[in-house]
Amino acid sequence: MHSCISAIRRFALVALLWGSAIAQAVVLRDDRQVEVNITKPPQRIVSLLPSLTETVCALGQCQKLVGVDRYSNWPESIAKLPRMGGGIDPNIESVVAAKPDLVLMATSARGAERFTALGITVLSLEPRSHADVQRVMRIVAQALDVPVVESDRVWRHIDAAVNAAAQSIPAQAKGQRVYFEVSRAPYGASESSFIGETLQRLGARNILPASLGPFPKINPEFVVRAQPDLIMVGDSNFADMTTRPGWQNMRAMRTQRVCHFKSEESDVLVRAGPRMAEAARLMAKCLTDKTNDKPKGQP
Repeated sequence: MHSCISAIRRFALVALLWGSAIAQAVVLRDDRQVEVNITKPPQRIVSLLPSLTETVCALGQCQKLVGVDRYSNWPESIAKLPRMGGGIDPNIESVVAAKPDLVLMATSARGAERFTALGITVLSLEPRSHADVQRVMRIVAQALDVPVVESDRVWRHIDAAVNAAAQSIPAQAKGQRVYFEVSRAPYGASESSFIGETLQRLGARNILPASLGPFPKINPEFVVRAQPDLIMVGDSNFADMTTRPGWQNMRAMRTQRVCHFKSEESDVLVRAGPRMAEAARLMAKCLTDKTNDKPKGQP
């Protein structure tokens, strides 16, 4: 009888452990439309896209990161983590050496098939809109065994903060026509980009239509013809703006209605991730300050 009871207890324990393992396993569809089977919550994560790194940390899982791409720089707690190449061209040997049980990377990055062939679980995600940020946060939460209610709570906080930024802008600052430059060449952020979505929520008008694609390469003459009321650009891009044909004579340039952001601010602005609310506050401050500033040379 005693041996029978012991056998039953052993069976019950095995069943409990098996049931727990089943409960932890999850199948997720990533942005490659690939079904990714995560058999247990990952403990060693490599993130190869800054917005994904920030998402992991926003969900309270920063301590599980064992490596990041060279551009991930927030929060400060990741400063000493090994750098494993760029988001598009990761250092495959470094990633493999870190022995991750999950690699988070962009769909446009190289190496996913190689990692998979080596038995490393890969989740390819690339948020490109406000809705994507919420969706990707949910997927990452499920992958890391974080309750979805927690990811939803984080998203609600972000969304509410973007709304608060919009409400902080005075009525006279609404409706301004904005050109947002993402990088040299130049590339701009159109209405269909996540940056464009934020500008719209702030009550600004974008001179780049959605039909051009999210981040189109722009003929500088297009901006001159459009005559934006306000220009938003990073410090590194601002330096050569005055050398572009016709730009010195643009009204926004003449009246100094240009917000040029520091490099750390530019990082916040161009990442579709959990710091989107901070980006909205930076844009809102620009819209407000440049509306209140009197153009140079006027009373």
